[in-house]
Formats: sequence, structure tokens, C-alpha cells
Amino acid sequence: MSTITISSVEKVYGEDTVALDDVSLTIDDGEFVILLGPSGAGKSTLLRLLNGLERPTEGTIEIGDETVSDTRPDVAMVFQMHNLVESASAYRNALTGALNRTSTVPSLATWYGEEAERMALEALDTVGLLSEADQRADSMSGGQQQRVGIARALTQDPTLLLADEPVASLDPKASEDVMGYLRTAADERDLTTVTSLHQVNVAREFGERFVGLRDGEVVFDGSAEDLTMEAVEEIYYDTEAETAESMPDPASNDRARSVATPEEGP
Repeated sequence: MSTITISSVEKVYGEDTVALDDVSLTIDDGEFVILLGPSGAGKSTLLRLLNGLERPTEGTIEIGDETVSDTRPDVAMVFQMHNLVESASAYRNALTGALNRTSTVPSLATWYGEEAERMALEALDTVGLLSEADQRADSMSGGQQQRVGIARALTQDPTLLLADEPVASLDPKASEDVMGYLRTAADERDLTTVTSLHQVNVAREFGERFVGLRDGEVVFDGSAEDLTMEAVEEIYYDTEAETAESMPDPASNDRARSVATPEEGP
């Protein structure tokens, strides 16, 4: 895997909806990067650009010497809502990750080969689900389903792993399990990983580098030691403070109503 270089990237939807504004980052080989920020900050948009699902309005994203302009077989994605075939087993779901690295004709026949089958089982083992390989996805818990999603991504044999809010719908215990397996997979494979999260406490436990986005701009880029309460407030709560300042004072509303309401007659 080569260095990822994001240079002056801007993404605009429609005429004036700015999702990313002059974002520049360098992500080194093997880094585990967590994107933090409130809803609408641009985290998912940045992941979609890294995956080649969308193109920047301005600026460039390069992996090594190649500009990202389309989806790539060496970039895998873990989705928030799992996107599994519920009637299929954990193993069959994991195996579908090999489709991006399989030629067209065998893909249409859903024939993967021994190497892909080995990789799927190895990936399930990495996320602690080898003994549940034959279990149907719809009989699994949300945390287990997300771990199958990670196994599917690993079976793709990526050099870059992206995860979009992978624990957003999970309880705290399942969230820690999923993030633990994701971090283990990245460490064992020296796999460059970029994931977005809302939960700062979970991020602190598993991250090594954090990038904070707000209103499409990078407002923080640092290590766990740098991620102080002041930094978290800059990433998240300034937005809420601005919203609060723009809201009318309830006490003023009460006073206005008392003036506008006519006095009752005798």
C-alpha cells in the first residue's frame, strides 16, 4: 500500500451545498485513522471519495502515484447497515468479498476457488466467528453481523479498508467488540484503515490518529494525547453552541406572549 494524499479536496452537491471544503490530508501506509465529527460534517463523503464512489468537485485524491477516479478492487468498505445476504451463512457472505478480485465469468457463476475460500475462513477466524461460519446471517446479533461485514471486506484482500460508522447501531459492548476486531485485523495485516465514528470514548480506546471534521473542514488532526476535551469541544460542541445562540430565548418568548395576550375582563 502506498501513501494516500488528499490535496485541496472540495465536494459540492447541487449549486451550493458544500460537503467538503479544502480538505488536505496525508495518510501513511498502515495507519489506523478515525474520522470524528457531528452528523453532516463530511465524514461519509470523504470515505466515498476515498472509495472512488464519487469524485471531488475540486482537488485530487491519490494512492501512491495513481489518482482515485473510480472504485478499486484493493479498497474495501464496511458499511453501517451491514448489507449482508440475510438468508446466506456467515461463510457465504464473507466469500462474496472475493468477487472484486475474481474474473467476470467465475463471478457470474459464484465460483471463487480454493484461495478465496481459504481467505474467507481466515477472515471469519480473525473476527472470532469461525465456529459460526455455517450460521445464517439473519440469526446473528447486530454485532456479529457487522463482524461478518468486516470478514467480507478482508476477503477482498484490500490494501485500504474503509468503515463508515461501523458501530453506530450497536450497544456499547458490541461496539467495543467490533472495533477491537477491526483494529486487530488492521494490525495483523498492516492494513491502512480509515473509519468514521461518533463515539469519542470508543475512538480514544482504539484509534492512533484522529481527524476531526466540522462543516466540511478539518478542524483537528492529532494523536490520542492531542484529543483533549478542548479538542473534542472544537470538533463537536461549537456547532451546538452556534445553534443555541441562534435560538430565541425562552424567557423572551414568555415575556412576548405576556405582552401580546390581552388582559382578561372582570
